[in-house]
Amino acid sequence: MKSKAAALAKLHHAPPLLVLPNAWDAASARLFEDAGFPAVGTTSAGIAFALGHADRQKISLDEMAEAVGRIVRAVQVPVTADMEAGYGDVARAVSAALDAGAVGMNLEDATHERGRALFTREEQVERIQEARRTADARGIPLVLNARTDLFLLAQDPGVEPVFEAIERLNAYRQAGADCLFAPGITDKLRIEALAKAVRGPLNVLAGAGTPPVAELELLGVARLSVGSGPMRATMDLTRRIAKELRESGTYTLLTEETLSYADANKLMGRRVP
Repeated sequence: MKSKAAALAKLHHAPPLLVLPNAWDAASARLFEDAGFPAVGTTSAGIAFALGHADRQKISLDEMAEAVGRIVRAVQVPVTADMEAGYGDVARAVSAALDAGAVGMNLEDATHERGRALFTREEQVERIQEARRTADARGIPLVLNARTDLFLLAQDPGVEPVFEAIERLNAYRQAGADCLFAPGITDKLRIEALAKAVRGPLNVLAGAGTPPVAELELLGVARLSVGSGPMRATMDLTRRIAKELRESGTYTLLTEETLSYADANKLMGRRVP
């Protein structure tokens, strides 16, 4: 695990930009690895949806860790796990991720509580320090990706969150985070401002309006995640297949540009050392 953790950490500090696809099960993880990605992340939302839950910590820590473990066992590349806000126990979440074989972990500052959107900066700093202590006690250099949900949960659209995001992310870096994640930011000026001001590798989320990888690299971004996007795209394809089958009785979406049974079976039948 130590060598995989070191390999994952190194990917954040050397060109090219680390494009990190997010898997929700063993099959998606194997497909991403087969496409040539050097590491795989998990998507907490995608895993929750696949297991019958809504997002935002509606899934239990045990269920999440079990899903992460299946993904880890499906691939040879390093895996970083999205453990949301830690499910009420940061140390236990870190231990669960490590036990599952993950060598990286997302920890967000959203509370998932009514009445307040985010942990205070001081609270999140303590939580990151706890995560780092827990991993260090296990002797694993866990790649800790500290996420701020300011851009997703900003309650006053008239207030510019970039300045607070910079303060938060730099505080998280000082507390022991290896990478700094700001999902929900898509415009070039904000991305460039963050990349220049934060004192660590910046992670952004792919989505509508996000610049392409080549531009993000020029802006100073170190890591790009795709989150639940691929899983939701798969859900939408399934919905369209169902609609075609139900309404017209045809199978075009089911048969055109579809992975063959033989190829799928070969991909998933490959043993991982």
